[in-house]
Amino acid sequence: MFAGLDFGTSNSALGIYIEKQVKLLSLYQDEKYLPSTLYTFDRSLICDYIYQNLSLQQKEPFKQSHLKQLQSAQSFKRYEGFNNTDICNFFGKQAIEKYIENPEEGVFIKSPKSFLGSIGLTSTQINFFEDLVCSMLLNIKTIAEKQTQQSISKVVIGRPVNFQGVNSEKSNQQAIEIITKAAKVCGYKEIEFLYEPLAAGVDFETSLKKDQIVLVVDIGGGTTDCSMVKMGPSHVKKDDRKQDFLAHTGQRIGGNDLDILLAYHTLMPLFGRGSQLKRKDISMPDAIFWYAVSINNVGDQAKFSSPPFARELKAKLMDAKQPELFKRLIYLQSSKQNHRLVRSAELAKIALSNSATKKINLDYIETELSKDIDQSSFELAVKRPLEAIKKSIQEAINLAQTTPDLVYITGGTAKSPTVRKAIEEIIPNVTILDGDYYGSVAAGLTKWAKKIWS
Repeated sequence: MFAGLDFGTSNSALGIYIEKQVKLLSLYQDEKYLPSTLYTFDRSLICDYIYQNLSLQQKEPFKQSHLKQLQSAQSFKRYEGFNNTDICNFFGKQAIEKYIENPEEGVFIKSPKSFLGSIGLTSTQINFFEDLVCSMLLNIKTIAEKQTQQSISKVVIGRPVNFQGVNSEKSNQQAIEIITKAAKVCGYKEIEFLYEPLAAGVDFETSLKKDQIVLVVDIGGGTTDCSMVKMGPSHVKKDDRKQDFLAHTGQRIGGNDLDILLAYHTLMPLFGRGSQLKRKDISMPDAIFWYAVSINNVGDQAKFSSPPFARELKAKLMDAKQPELFKRLIYLQSSKQNHRLVRSAELAKIALSNSATKKINLDYIETELSKDIDQSSFELAVKRPLEAIKKSIQEAINLAQTTPDLVYITGGTAKSPTVRKAIEEIIPNVTILDGDYYGSVAAGLTKWAKKIWS
């Protein structure tokens, strides 16, 4: 059986072809979109989860390559009193809920796809990301096979045009290798990749009544991808579409970056950003506050959570003119609530898609602490990434050497009126059509899987 898998930065979805149409499977209760998050009580338990859920044929080679981690997992379970049947790894919304309940006790990981192309990763870090991605893909595959009562052995997986902006070719190769290795461990026998904006376009194309040049703008959680594509009735049935793909551009800028910048500019002042030092007429270093919210940077997060950084914060407290603000930052660090803080900013961003203002409650930091965010504050906070998105769109148009007949936008961040306004500024007087913000990529990947395997 084949499937289309959108392993997204923010959410993941899996589609199959049944009764001559695409069906996105429910991955948690009745929800088709699973947040790309994981919570575990110990890192070694990620390998234990994989081992417990592999087929008998796959178990032995995995055990040989992960013996140390599996032994550590068993030691941890014995010490904490866990049985092999106890659930120790949580995915999606359950992971978010567990993190909120126990931020200090476990390991919470959000959007691992953001890290896969990072330059400078050690072999140990790459191995960890392979296991992390494998556990998340295996969770989705296990759920899907229980629903379909069939083995899924072939998969088309979506990928951004570029996982990273710097040294993109090397970055892309590293990320693809990590995902491929993880997918093979999961039991996928045949694995293909398709650019995510093209996948969204494949889904959209079947609705077109005439041939057109379409600019597909896919603004996901971690990347913005743009593709200029010839689409329509005379193109849809072609086996080779290379000549129809006029241009592709991509940047490592997405919804997560908007969330981070919104938290940095509007929430970090509540923690002392911009406040003064006692002995010098200067502000607190901005970097301290950036480390707190930069949840898509491995190095920044390692620094923020480290004991030396905790000591540095306590030393800075002695020199703070407004220690009551800086104490909040110290609590944020010690309680590991920084992911939750950025999550609060993300929820405010989502709410601003349908309302002019949103009140962010931060009572998990301090009783009655809150912040009101409006559209103008949001626009100011995300001005830099919006300019980058506009630049990527213009670059796609320039490379294609033609203006699109229409623009098709998809990806969760595309719902934002601020983002739509930015697109309209760069391409005025061109019709903009909205896709299924979360499901179009998975649907297109599934249609592509049908095209190559049926």
